[in-house]
Order: sequence, then structure tokens, then C-alpha cells
Amino acid sequence: MIRVGIIGCGKIAQVRHIPEYLANAHAEIVGYYNRTRGRAEELAHRYGGTVYATIPEMLADSSIDAVSVCTANTAHARESIAALEAGKHVLCEKPMASTLADCEAMISAADRNGKKLMIDQNQRFVRAHRKARELIEAGAIGEVLTFRTTFGHGGPETWSINPGPSTWFFDAKSAAMGAMADLGVHKTDLIQYLLGSTVVETSAKLTTRDKRGPSGELIGVDDNATCIYTMDDGVVGTMTASWTYYGAEDNTTIIYGTKGIMRLYDDPTFSLKLVLRNGEEVCYRLDQIQTNDNQTSTGIIDAFVDCIENDTAPEISGESVLTAMRAVFGSVESSTTGRSVKVNQAR
Repeated sequence: MIRVGIIGCGKIAQVRHIPEYLANAHAEIVGYYNRTRGRAEELAHRYGGTVYATIPEMLADSSIDAVSVCTANTAHARESIAALEAGKHVLCEKPMASTLADCEAMISAADRNGKKLMIDQNQRFVRAHRKARELIEAGAIGEVLTFRTTFGHGGPETWSINPGPSTWFFDAKSAAMGAMADLGVHKTDLIQYLLGSTVVETSAKLTTRDKRGPSGELIGVDDNATCIYTMDDGVVGTMTASWTYYGAEDNTTIIYGTKGIMRLYDDPTFSLKLVLRNGEEVCYRLDQIQTNDNQTSTGIIDAFVDCIENDTAPEISGESVLTAMRAVFGSVESSTTGRSVKVNQAR
């Protein structure tokens, strides 16, 4: 039995981490920490377990095997590293960290202490994405030429544990980035996973078009991010992340190859569709992508628990996410400087 502590008891912990741990017969939630203690107390009352006054108090509990880090973006590295140094395995929410140096420090801490570090890039576990990777590798659409991948919805202020313009997602000190960190990291990681290649150059524009904080001023982080990515095999495509899609959520990926087109999650019936050059269509009804309004099991918790129990490498390790984070930080640099940025993936 893997005994788990929850660090940060906000919305992502409540709708994803906690329900998935509760559904796993090999995991037990034994405690909670939250900066606002009352929120941790509510969860302990509902599900059982201990409320810790501080993170060090939780990490000092030798009965805890692992923690989920579900706090604001800029706290991810600090809290993950502290847990790893305390001998705990760590599942950290995305984005992995708010600086590249912090991402690398997290990986070093995991290696130094012999502990698992897994990042919640859950789009790799979605069934249609897994099938898509398999089909691309098998040459179903021929040689990949270009792509466009998108993740957009109406913004986190409708979903956050503290809804409205005061959400921490809009605060640069807590979030560091906006739509790029919230949604763009998912699609950057995903396109690398699907294509089996890495981003080596980015030309990006991060903008704040519409979101406003409590004072009515535009927020201090991006609400839209548009990137042109060049992959290490020469494939070029676009990645778009937005908090201003005021309608149906868009979580689609289209991949264009020499033999046809692969369409992911842009059809209400078929989660994966091949539209081939010869006119043939091949449709797969595998699942429906989860949305903020329709939460489904991601498989992340099961994979995290399994890798601890069986002492195997995490399927979505910190190391495996580092290439995507380099692309994300390269995109921020590109937007700031107004120039394309080469992403050094050899470091």
C-alpha cells in the first residue's frame, strides 16, 4: 500500500488527484496540507486522514511514501525538491516548474535521492493520443509534414477553487505564465509525444487580450499563446493555447502527412479520424477528451502508484518532460525578444 500526502488542496487536488487515489486499491491518502488550513480540514473530515500544519511536518512523517504537489506554479520546484530530499516520491502538477533551472534541480533531487519524480502531463495517457502515436509510427499517414495543436477554453477563473478575477492563475507571482503554463505545456508535451521528436526552434507570441484582474486592469500573465514550432526532424507546425475561447472547449490536434490527415478530438463522435489521400476515411471511437466540466480518470495516479510499487521508471518522468519545458521557456523568450529562438535540447 502506497501512503500518500496531498500538498495543496485546491481544485486540481479535489477533482483529479484525490478521487483517483481513492479509486486505486494500492493507495491510501493519509494526510493533507493547505495554506488555508480549513480546506485541508474539510477534506480530512470527508475522506479521513491527518491535517498537517506545515509542509515540513508532513515530510517528516516517515509513514508517508509519496506526495502529490498540487500548489501554484511557482511553488512546484521548492515543494517537490523538499519532498524528494525528505525521501518521498513526487507527483507534481504541470507546469513542472516556473524556470528551467528549477526543472533541472527537481530532476537532480530525484536522482540524488533515488526517488520517483512524475509530472502530470496527462494528455499522453489519453486513449486516442496513444493510438495516434502507434498509427504515426506505423506510417498510417505517411511522413509527417506539418501539424496544428490547440487547447483553448474560457479561462481558469470559472474553474479555480477561488473563482473570479482574484484567482491565483492571474497573478504573475504565483503563476509565472498564463495560458502557456496552464494549457500550452500540455500541447507542447503532447506533440513531442505523438511525433517522437523534439522542438528545436520556436517563434512565439504571448499576449494578454481580454482577461482582467480585480482592479479591472489586464492581468500580468498571457491569456493567449501562439507558437510556430520546428521539430528536430524538420516538421513545422503551430501550437495555440488560449483562455479566451468563450464557447466550447477546443482540445484538438491535426497532423498532416504525405498519405493523409489525422484528426484528434475535433469530431463529436470519433476521437480519432484518418482522412486519407485516396479518399478513404478510417474512424476510431475510443473515448472523449476530458474537459473542465467533464472530469474523467486520467490514469496518472494509477501509473504513479504502479511505478512506486514495482520500482520502475515513471512513464512521465521529470526527465522526459524537460524537452517540452525547454520549448516553453524558449517560447517565452521568443515572445519577449521578438525573435525566433533555438531550443538547445542537447544540454
